[in-house]
Amino acid sequence: MKGMKNVFASRWGIISVGIFIGILAPLLQKWGNPGNMGICVACFERDIAGALGFHRAAVVQYIRPEIIGFVLGALAAAYLFKEFRPRLGSAPIVRFVLGMFAMIGALVFLGCPWRAALRLSGGDGNAILGLLGLIAGIWIGTFFLKSGYNLGRTKETHVTAGWMLPLIMLGLLVLMLIYPHVQGQDKNGVLFYSLKGPGAMHAPLLVSLIVGLVVGFFAQRSRFCTMGAIRDLVIFRQTHLLGGFIALIVAAFITNIVLNQFHAGFANQPVAHTAHLWNFAGMALAGFAFCLAGGCPGRQLFMAGEGDGDAAVFVLGMIVGSCIAHNFDLASSPNGLGPHGVAAVIVGFAVCLFIGFTMRKRIA
Repeated sequence: MKGMKNVFASRWGIISVGIFIGILAPLLQKWGNPGNMGICVACFERDIAGALGFHRAAVVQYIRPEIIGFVLGALAAAYLFKEFRPRLGSAPIVRFVLGMFAMIGALVFLGCPWRAALRLSGGDGNAILGLLGLIAGIWIGTFFLKSGYNLGRTKETHVTAGWMLPLIMLGLLVLMLIYPHVQGQDKNGVLFYSLKGPGAMHAPLLVSLIVGLVVGFFAQRSRFCTMGAIRDLVIFRQTHLLGGFIALIVAAFITNIVLNQFHAGFANQPVAHTAHLWNFAGMALAGFAFCLAGGCPGRQLFMAGEGDGDAAVFVLGMIVGSCIAHNFDLASSPNGLGPHGVAAVIVGFAVCLFIGFTMRKRIA
């Protein structure tokens, strides 16, 4: 066991995890998930919120088993390798707000960093603007990190606190089993189900859950993080995590070619729009918030599986952010920007700048 412990944390280990995700994500698309959305943490958390009735955008309502699997897979890995460490206490309300605005920015762009990479690998030229925005947002965040920005220290806590998000995910899985989708019905019991749109497109439950569990397990072992890849390159000139991110894009590109899912262009891409400035700005806001919070949305799920209560708070902030985005017409759609999306991005940058400037400690 000890010999296995650091295999996936090595350079080739994290590259192999990136390749693994890059193959599985297009396969999930082939098996039923939306186009260029084999895996999207932001979109999938939004769909979960819709399935619970927290927003009523009828085309994005489905409990995504992949998200459940990410948390439970990371939980299993953390326990197996004795890395489950319940902890919390590091500015939880700030992390919650950062999660909200990270989600709002992601839904203006229509995707998280994982989906930006997958959109690019599927030929969506709009993803270039999103990835450039992600880099810009993280680059802005690194200025605050280098000037003493700090959310404070976490402290060990009760095991119960570390189990809260995994238990919530188990509860969601139980709800899916008690109230499965009934053909032609948009609601069964307490759960809402999309009858059209991306929410109605999904791989079989068991397949999605297994993929999520496996990705969660290996991502926890490798510390896979798209935000961390760019942050480490900017601050430390380290490419360790970046290798995994690039491997994901290359593997997904090759898999899409093999599956005939590569379609190059800007127009008529699945669940995407061509407002280039706001593709850039939306993901820049998300990248800024991810940097200040210390991890991309996938990494936050994996850390929550390890017992990190602060990461769990960020996840809940993202879920609430998706509700705000859809209930207040901030989210984009294939038809373009939401009526108040531009204002939301501007407010989001102002809030992140306020957090960044006011939570710095003087460096001697």
